Amino acid sequence: MQATVYKSTGSWYVVKSTTGEFFKARMKGIFKKDGDITSTNPIAVGDTVAIVPEEGGDHTAMITEIADRHNYIVRSSPHRKHQKHIVAANMDQALLICTLKEPRTSQGFIDRFLVTAAAYHIPVILAFNKMDLYKEKQVEQFAEYEQLYTEIGYQVILTSATTGYGVPELGTLLHNKTTLMSGHSGVGKSSLINALLPDQQLRTKAVSGWSGKGLHTTTFAEMFDLKEGGRIIDTPGLREFGIVDIPKAELSHYFLEMQPYISECQFNNCLHINEPGCAVKEAVNEGKINVERYVSYATILETITEEEY
Repeated sequence: MQATVYKSTGSWYVVKSTTGEFFKARMKGIFKKDGDITSTNPIAVGDTVAIVPEEGGDHTAMITEIADRHNYIVRSSPHRKHQKHIVAANMDQALLICTLKEPRTSQGFIDRFLVTAAAYHIPVILAFNKMDLYKEKQVEQFAEYEQLYTEIGYQVILTSATTGYGVPELGTLLHNKTTLMSGHSGVGKSSLINALLPDQQLRTKAVSGWSGKGLHTTTFAEMFDLKEGGRIIDTPGLREFGIVDIPKAELSHYFLEMQPYISECQFNNCLHINEPGCAVKEAVNEGKINVERYVSYATILETITEEEY
């Protein structure tokens, strides 16, 4: 029987069969998926699996096989820095929830997420939430981000889970698609899901006052069905997004606005830092590439250690 993984708690999984039944399932033996992926979690939410229901009629099952993934997204494991953690598999797009206040999402975090999504060919929508809290400073900051990321080719939307602003438009963007939802702790992922799925009512917590950092309310990745068609994969809030599996020479390919200039560089292996005849740096100087995005690129480049490859 074929099923889709809806929740992963480490050793047990909640799966939904093609007939619409939910089972509590566990793995049969040890799976090594996709050969070259050495991850902390062999099965991820979104995976298609083969299951064998166990006798007893208590809706437990054994997972016997994992189907090939058409895509997946990974980050460095929060517990083992040099190992990978598969965030989710088989998605159509990702929705990154950002906030400009309580807590503030940094451009560096946004760009790291966009780089990883681009590396795995996953389109991203940027949703700036909590607009009901924005003062003049945040309104101006949003306008800058909206112009910057829209020009690069990303879809940008403004939302408020509290007032409902932008939620219908967001629902339209998620219609009939499997969407990974990610972001810092405290950006309002659970509140937005509650607004999109009133029957779900996920637990939410206020942002920690003394630190300004969000509190974790989602412990494990979990998928939810949208009534009008489509699915949301809710993920635990991230404090940081560790990049893995991207060599230095490839990084610029995942900054979409750099792509037209890479082939014009004097050297094929140009890292766009100190090399002469660099078309990317020239484009930055001419204002064709945003300076802050270039700073993000240089910062990420410094964190990549080549001995991993």
